[in-house]
Amino acid sequence: MSADTAVPVRTPEPRRAPRGGGGAHRVDRVREALRRALPALGLYAVVRLTGMTVMAAWAWWIGKHPRTLLGHLWDGIWYAGIARNGYGLVVPSPTTHGVVFNDLAFFPLFPGLVRAVATLSPFTVVTAGLLVAWASAGAAAWGIYAVGERLHGRRVATLLVLLWGLLPHAIVQTMAYTESLMTALAAWSLYALLTGRRLWAGVLALLAGLSRPNAIAVVAAVLCAAVLTARQDPRARTDWRLWTGAALAPLGWAGYVAWAGFRAGGGVLGYFEVQRLWGSRFDFGHDALRFIRHLIIARDHMAYYVTLAVLAVALVALVFLALDRPPAALLVYVLVLAVIAVGGSSYFASKPRFLLPAFPLLIPAAVAMARARPRTVAVTAGALAGLSFFYGTYLLTVARIPM
Repeated sequence: MSADTAVPVRTPEPRRAPRGGGGAHRVDRVREALRRALPALGLYAVVRLTGMTVMAAWAWWIGKHPRTLLGHLWDGIWYAGIARNGYGLVVPSPTTHGVVFNDLAFFPLFPGLVRAVATLSPFTVVTAGLLVAWASAGAAAWGIYAVGERLHGRRVATLLVLLWGLLPHAIVQTMAYTESLMTALAAWSLYALLTGRRLWAGVLALLAGLSRPNAIAVVAAVLCAAVLTARQDPRARTDWRLWTGAALAPLGWAGYVAWAGFRAGGGVLGYFEVQRLWGSRFDFGHDALRFIRHLIIARDHMAYYVTLAVLAVALVALVFLALDRPPAALLVYVLVLAVIAVGGSSYFASKPRFLLPAFPLLIPAAVAMARARPRTVAVTAGALAGLSFFYGTYLLTVARIPM
């Protein structure tokens, strides 16, 4: 499949014939798509529930509360504060000179959803954050399945979802963090691109842009697909949906960056000053290389060594994905995520979390597993499960570094 192909050449799964009007037909199609995805979603729910159970058991054993670890830890504290009180908290770092923590660094969609759930239900903000995260994780798993099914069929799609749920940092998918929400919006935006729903792709990219800073990768994918479609199909150049979707895609990300910049007093680019004061900036990987050198010559937390391994595997997976010649939008999406994760400074242990939305990196592995013997698949999945459950428990209950 050519990397310049806007949509895959694979024949989509068969659909039921219409039973009535257009609305009823769409409902039937959604039900049929969900029916096909249910085994994968069930498998994903089992592995993530098992991972949370293992973590919770150990947390109770050592006297920690699992709900607090999942819903009110590190960035989860900031999201809960924004959901309760809105923006406006600025706290100088008590340990690092020159670092200032400003809640404007956090994008608004997740805390906005949490506030809505907490307002409309009897749940606390922390519980509402977990409910939003868990619902987002389910939507993300379905979107990942849909992309995998479109490209390689149902078996590969199921294994793709399984691999995503068994990543070393998969525990983050069920924390009150934004990665699952962004992944859900990104996956469905990419699926919309693959199926020619250009307007929907732009709308979902707009929403993704309100979820996380690295959601600019979704915007890049939509714009790339629009340019390639217009270049390859002259008739598409007059399609208002193509250009409207492309115009909508960057509005969420750019709109919040501009608003936060003015709110912080730094003008249209003031958001990047907020990030710099957090100690986060793009330095083309200089800080990452310096930290890797430190790991080689000195001892440090296990999480840092796992991060180094994850980054190495991700870069190798990126090469294999490129060799598989996926649709250009998927490749651009993953490239932007990888560049941001590797090239950003500070918070080295968080880099694998930043790569959680980069699920297309797992496609070559899912294809290889689909071709392997069932015993090989079972052994591989079991080993990954053991690593994921152990490491997720370690991150939340033992490691004392920001995630």
